[in-house]
Amino acid sequence: MSADVIRVSEIFGPTIQGEGALIGEPTVFVRTGGCDYRCDWCDTLHAVDSAFRDTWAPMSAEAIWERVRVLSGERPLLVSLSGGNPAIQPLGPLIAFGRREGYRFALETQGSIARPWFTDLDTLVLSPKPPSSGMVPDWDAFAACVAAAGPARVMMKIVVFDEADYAFARGAARRFPNLPLVLQPGNPAGKHAREDDPADLEALAACMRWLVDAVVADGWFQPRVLPQLHVFLWGNRKGV
Repeated sequence: MSADVIRVSEIFGPTIQGEGALIGEPTVFVRTGGCDYRCDWCDTLHAVDSAFRDTWAPMSAEAIWERVRVLSGERPLLVSLSGGNPAIQPLGPLIAFGRREGYRFALETQGSIARPWFTDLDTLVLSPKPPSSGMVPDWDAFAACVAAAGPARVMMKIVVFDEADYAFARGAARRFPNLPLVLQPGNPAGKHAREDDPADLEALAACMRWLVDAVVADGWFQPRVLPQLHVFLWGNRKGV
Protein backbone atom coordinates (compact mmCIF):
# COMPACT_ATOMS: atom_id res chain seq x y z
CA MET A 1 0.00 0.00 0.00
CA SER A 2 1.31 3.45 -0.93
CA ALA A 3 2.67 5.58 1.87
CA ASP A 4 0.27 8.31 0.77
CA VAL A 5 -2.84 6.16 1.23
CA ILE A 6 -4.99 6.87 4.28
CA ARG A 7 -6.96 4.03 5.88
CA VAL A 8 -10.44 5.30 6.62
CA SER A 9 -12.93 3.65 8.95
CA GLU A 10 -15.75 6.14 8.33
CA ILE A 11 -16.49 9.66 7.17
CA PHE A 12 -19.70 11.23 8.43
CA GLY A 13 -21.48 14.43 9.29
CA PRO A 14 -22.15 17.18 9.56
CA THR A 15 -23.12 16.58 13.16
CA ILE A 16 -21.89 18.09 16.42
CA GLN A 17 -18.65 17.35 18.21
CA GLY A 18 -19.79 15.16 21.07
CA GLU A 19 -16.91 15.47 23.53
CA GLY A 20 -13.89 17.42 24.63
CA ALA A 21 -13.12 21.10 24.41
CA LEU A 22 -14.99 21.60 21.11
CA ILE A 23 -18.21 19.95 22.32
CA GLY A 24 -21.31 21.08 20.46
CA GLU A 25 -19.47 22.52 17.45
CA PRO A 26 -20.76 21.60 13.95
CA THR A 27 -18.30 19.06 12.59
CA VAL A 28 -17.53 16.63 9.79
CA PHE A 29 -15.67 13.56 11.05
CA VAL A 30 -12.92 11.62 9.33
CA ARG A 31 -12.27 8.51 11.42
CA THR A 32 -9.13 6.64 10.41
CA GLY A 33 -8.46 2.94 10.91
CA GLY A 34 -5.66 1.54 13.03
CA CYS A 35 -4.18 2.25 16.45
CA ASP A 36 -0.98 1.59 18.34
CA TYR A 37 -2.93 1.22 21.63
CA ARG A 38 -5.48 -1.35 22.82
CA CYS A 39 -7.44 0.31 25.61
CA ASP A 40 -9.56 -2.03 27.71
CA TRP A 41 -12.62 0.21 27.44
CA CYS A 42 -12.23 1.30 23.82
CA ASP A 43 -15.62 2.22 22.35
CA THR A 44 -14.40 2.46 18.73
CA LEU A 45 -12.99 -1.01 18.18
CA HIS A 46 -14.28 -0.90 14.59
CA ALA A 47 -11.54 1.71 13.98
CA VAL A 48 -8.88 0.06 16.13
CA ASP A 49 -8.83 -3.72 15.98
CA SER A 50 -7.11 -5.31 12.99
CA ALA A 51 -10.03 -7.76 12.81
CA PHE A 52 -11.92 -4.89 11.16
CA ARG A 53 -9.13 -4.09 8.71
CA ASP A 54 -11.19 -5.28 5.75
CA THR A 55 -13.77 -2.58 6.51
CA TRP A 56 -11.21 0.24 6.31
CA ALA A 57 -11.17 1.93 2.91
CA PRO A 58 -7.75 2.89 1.48
CA MET A 59 -8.30 6.43 0.22
CA SER A 60 -6.21 9.27 -1.17
CA ALA A 61 -6.27 12.67 0.49
CA GLU A 62 -8.03 14.00 -2.62
CA ALA A 63 -10.83 11.43 -2.38
CA ILE A 64 -11.34 12.06 1.33
CA TRP A 65 -11.40 15.78 0.77
CA GLU A 66 -14.03 15.51 -1.97
CA ARG A 67 -16.24 13.54 0.43
CA VAL A 68 -15.79 16.14 3.17
CA ARG A 69 -16.69 18.94 0.74
CA VAL A 70 -19.87 17.14 -0.32
CA LEU A 71 -20.94 16.41 3.25
CA SER A 72 -20.31 19.98 4.37
CA GLY A 73 -22.05 21.50 1.35
CA GLU A 74 -18.74 23.25 0.66
CA ARG A 75 -19.23 25.30 3.81
CA PRO A 76 -15.99 25.61 5.80
CA LEU A 77 -16.88 23.65 8.92
CA LEU A 78 -14.63 22.08 11.52
CA VAL A 79 -13.14 18.75 10.40
CA SER A 80 -12.40 16.36 13.24
CA LEU A 81 -9.68 13.77 12.61
CA SER A 82 -10.10 10.80 14.91
CA GLY A 83 -9.54 7.08 15.12
CA GLY A 84 -8.11 4.76 16.25
CA ASN A 85 -5.02 6.89 16.37
CA PRO A 86 -5.11 9.29 13.42
CA ALA A 87 -1.49 10.27 14.02
CA ILE A 88 -0.36 7.01 12.40
CA GLN A 89 -1.90 8.10 9.08
CA PRO A 90 -0.34 10.54 6.51
CA LEU A 91 -2.89 13.32 7.06
CA GLY A 92 -0.73 16.32 6.14
CA PRO A 93 -1.97 16.60 2.52
CA LEU A 94 -5.61 16.31 3.61
CA ILE A 95 -5.17 19.15 6.09
CA ALA A 96 -3.50 21.26 3.40
CA PHE A 97 -6.49 20.78 1.05
CA GLY A 98 -8.91 21.97 3.69
CA ARG A 99 -6.88 24.88 4.98
CA ARG A 100 -6.75 26.32 1.45
CA GLU A 101 -10.55 26.40 1.47
CA GLY A 102 -10.99 27.89 4.93
CA TYR A 103 -11.81 24.71 6.87
CA ARG A 104 -10.49 24.21 10.39
CA PHE A 105 -9.00 20.97 11.68
CA ALA A 106 -8.95 19.32 15.08
CA LEU A 107 -7.20 16.03 15.81
CA GLU A 108 -7.38 13.83 18.89
CA THR A 109 -4.65 11.36 19.73
CA GLN A 110 -3.22 9.71 22.83
CA GLY A 111 0.07 11.52 22.26
CA SER A 112 2.19 8.50 21.36
CA ILE A 113 3.37 9.68 17.90
CA ALA A 114 4.41 13.24 16.97
CA ARG A 115 3.97 14.45 13.39
CA PRO A 116 5.39 17.59 11.75
CA TRP A 117 1.97 18.40 10.27
CA PHE A 118 0.55 18.89 13.77
CA THR A 119 1.61 22.51 13.31
CA ASP A 120 -1.04 22.89 10.57
CA LEU A 121 -3.89 21.93 12.89
CA ASP A 122 -6.11 24.46 14.58
CA THR A 123 -6.58 22.28 17.66
CA LEU A 124 -4.62 19.26 18.88
CA VAL A 125 -6.34 17.30 21.64
CA LEU A 126 -3.96 15.00 23.52
CA SER A 127 -5.68 12.27 25.52
CA PRO A 128 -3.21 10.30 27.66
CA LYS A 129 -4.76 7.02 28.76
CA PRO A 130 -5.34 6.44 32.49
CA PRO A 131 -4.84 3.20 34.45
CA SER A 132 -8.33 1.87 33.66
CA SER A 133 -7.31 1.65 29.99
CA GLY A 134 -4.59 -0.90 30.68
CA MET A 135 -2.10 1.30 28.83
CA VAL A 136 0.92 3.25 30.12
CA PRO A 137 1.64 6.66 28.54
CA ASP A 138 5.06 7.52 27.16
CA TRP A 139 5.42 11.02 28.57
CA ASP A 140 8.46 11.81 26.44
CA ALA A 141 6.44 11.03 23.30
CA PHE A 142 3.58 13.08 24.71
CA ALA A 143 5.88 16.06 25.24
CA ALA A 144 7.15 15.65 21.67
CA CYS A 145 3.55 15.94 20.44
CA VAL A 146 3.10 19.17 22.39
CA ALA A 147 6.28 20.57 20.86
CA ALA A 148 5.35 19.43 17.32
CA ALA A 149 2.07 21.38 17.47
CA GLY A 150 3.88 24.70 17.30
CA PRO A 151 1.27 27.48 17.07
CA ALA A 152 -1.72 25.11 17.11
CA ARG A 153 -3.90 25.20 20.20
CA VAL A 154 -3.07 22.17 22.35
CA MET A 155 -5.44 20.78 24.95
CA MET A 156 -5.44 17.71 27.16
CA LYS A 157 -8.45 15.44 27.68
CA ILE A 158 -8.50 12.59 30.18
CA VAL A 159 -11.19 9.94 30.58
CA VAL A 160 -11.90 9.18 34.24
CA PHE A 161 -13.64 6.05 35.49
CA ASP A 162 -12.44 5.78 39.09
CA GLU A 163 -10.18 7.10 41.83
CA ALA A 164 -7.01 5.76 40.19
CA ASP A 165 -7.88 7.57 36.95
CA TYR A 166 -8.62 10.74 38.91
CA ALA A 167 -5.22 10.57 40.61
CA PHE A 168 -3.63 10.00 37.18
CA ALA A 169 -5.37 13.14 35.88
CA ARG A 170 -4.03 15.19 38.79
CA GLY A 171 -0.53 13.96 38.03
CA ALA A 172 -0.87 14.69 34.30
CA ALA A 173 -2.01 18.21 35.10
CA ARG A 174 1.10 18.73 37.23
CA ARG A 175 3.30 17.50 34.37
CA PHE A 176 1.70 19.88 31.88
CA PRO A 177 0.26 22.76 33.92
CA ASN A 178 -0.01 25.06 30.89
CA LEU A 179 -2.32 22.78 28.91
CA PRO A 180 -6.05 23.45 29.23
CA LEU A 181 -7.61 20.29 30.63
CA VAL A 182 -10.95 18.54 30.08
CA LEU A 183 -12.03 15.64 32.28
CA GLN A 184 -14.58 13.26 30.80
CA PRO A 185 -16.46 10.56 32.73
CA GLY A 186 -15.95 7.20 31.09
CA ASN A 187 -18.62 5.31 29.18
CA PRO A 188 -19.20 2.14 31.25
CA ALA A 189 -20.39 0.24 28.16
CA GLY A 190 -17.01 0.63 26.45
CA LYS A 191 -15.93 -2.15 24.15
CA HIS A 192 -18.71 -4.45 25.34
CA ALA A 193 -21.38 -2.34 23.68
CA ARG A 194 -22.87 -3.28 20.34
CA GLU A 195 -23.96 -0.53 17.98
CA ASP A 196 -27.63 -1.13 18.75
CA ASP A 197 -27.17 -1.34 22.55
CA PRO A 198 -28.72 1.50 24.54
CA ALA A 199 -26.33 3.55 26.61
CA ASP A 200 -26.48 3.28 30.39
CA LEU A 201 -27.33 6.95 30.88
CA GLU A 202 -27.81 6.66 34.62
CA ALA A 203 -24.34 5.16 35.04
CA LEU A 204 -22.88 7.92 32.87
CA ALA A 205 -24.68 10.58 34.90
CA ALA A 206 -23.56 9.00 38.17
CA CYS A 207 -19.91 9.05 37.04
CA MET A 208 -20.32 12.67 35.97
CA ARG A 209 -21.77 13.63 39.37
CA TRP A 210 -18.98 11.81 41.19
CA LEU A 211 -16.33 13.56 39.10
CA VAL A 212 -17.86 17.00 39.62
CA ASP A 213 -18.06 16.37 43.36
CA ALA A 214 -14.42 15.28 43.42
CA VAL A 215 -12.99 18.38 41.70
CA VAL A 216 -15.17 20.69 43.81
CA ALA A 217 -14.23 18.96 47.06
CA ASP A 218 -10.55 19.24 46.15
CA GLY A 219 -10.85 22.85 45.04
CA TRP A 220 -9.29 21.76 41.76
CA PHE A 221 -10.63 24.33 39.36
CA GLN A 222 -8.17 23.90 36.48
CA PRO A 223 -10.18 21.35 34.46
CA ARG A 224 -13.54 21.53 32.81
CA VAL A 225 -15.72 18.47 33.43
CA LEU A 226 -17.72 17.61 30.32
CA PRO A 227 -19.84 14.61 29.28
CA GLN A 228 -19.82 12.53 26.12
CA LEU A 229 -22.77 14.40 24.68
CA HIS A 230 -23.14 12.09 21.68
CA VAL A 231 -23.63 9.09 23.97
CA PHE A 232 -26.47 10.86 25.79
CA LEU A 233 -28.07 11.71 22.43
CA TRP A 234 -27.42 8.62 20.31
CA GLY A 235 -26.14 5.89 22.60
CA ASN A 236 -23.39 3.66 21.20
CA ARG A 237 -24.21 4.05 17.52
CA LYS A 238 -21.41 4.53 15.00
CA GLY A 239 -21.31 7.50 12.66
CA VAL A 240 -22.81 10.10 14.99
